[in-house]
Amino acid sequence: MQLAPLYPVIHQFLKPLFPSCLWVGDQQVPAIALTFDDGPHPHYTPQLLQVLDRYGIPASFFLLGLCVSRSPAIAHSIYQSNHWLGLHGFDHRSFTTLSSVELKQTLDKTQAEIVKACHLSSKTVWDVRPPNGFFTPKTLDLLQQWSYRPVMWSVVPEDWVSPGVSTVVARILQQVTNGSIIVLHDGYTGGVDVAEVVDRLIPLLLQRGYYFVTIDQLWQQENAPRLKQ
Repeated sequence: MQLAPLYPVIHQFLKPLFPSCLWVGDQQVPAIALTFDDGPHPHYTPQLLQVLDRYGIPASFFLLGLCVSRSPAIAHSIYQSNHWLGLHGFDHRSFTTLSSVELKQTLDKTQAEIVKACHLSSKTVWDVRPPNGFFTPKTLDLLQQWSYRPVMWSVVPEDWVSPGVSTVVARILQQVTNGSIIVLHDGYTGGVDVAEVVDRLIPLLLQRGYYFVTIDQLWQQENAPRLKQ
């Protein structure tokens, strides 16, 4: 069963129920975010970085701690290319299956791998995307308690089932709107086509008048009205 057409509906239902998550940016502004989960991958991620660099497009990467430990130089290259970094857990176990201690451990271990690979100061990565997008109210409470920012998405083309480059691009173009957070994958599942998808996608989105921002920039947009008060 193809679920891609259902995601926009699911998104509209969940967004008001969990307002502490970042589901979408400012829908009055044509700024969109390209985000990538499950990396870094030793082959797919460098190919993707080359495409992003050629267009001068910023993106956001939600990294798995295990993959960072296997490819620290590639994680460092993501950071050096001025892309935004986020946490995706250490080994992609669903946060809903973890105790509070285990959840803290998977975030701490991932944080430590990123800090080591990118030569950062301790705990400098604050955005978290739960694997598979699964969370509970308790998960969100714990993330807030530990000063993390939960990040979700609004455009999900289901690239992990490998429907083909043209299908992934078409799904994104059908779903994208102002403020969209697009989720793709540069890991072992879905990553084989990611560079080609992005290479085709970016010029089409630019032609539609969109520009690209990081997740941090979307948070800044989200907080801007409150800061002005």
